[in-house]
Amino acid sequence: MVDLVRELRTAMRTGKVVLGSKRTLALIKLGKAKLVIIADNCPLDIRSDIEYYCKLADIPIYIFPGTSWDLGAICGKPFMVASLCILDPGESDIMALVEKEEEK
Repeated sequence: MVDLVRELRTAMRTGKVVLGSKRTLALIKLGKAKLVIIADNCPLDIRSDIEYYCKLADIPIYIFPGTSWDLGAICGKPFMVASLCILDPGESDIMALVEKEEEK
């Protein structure tokens, strides 16, 4: 089983992670995101936009089972993070989250 907290922190430290809904949406539209993580309480209009463009670009989405405050804390930030995208996983094994979800 993949430990989301540990893998996300490793990706933040060794890879390229972009925080924020506007920047995430822009990178999805450009097709550069490898994985998108959305907080469970992400505003519905933002969430539907992200899901729509991810489906068009065939980019996997993971719904984080916590609030945007929790996601911000995991990322080591003192603010809310409603969504983020992984451009480069670095040394983390975070992409295994997607493979595990697809097997279900």
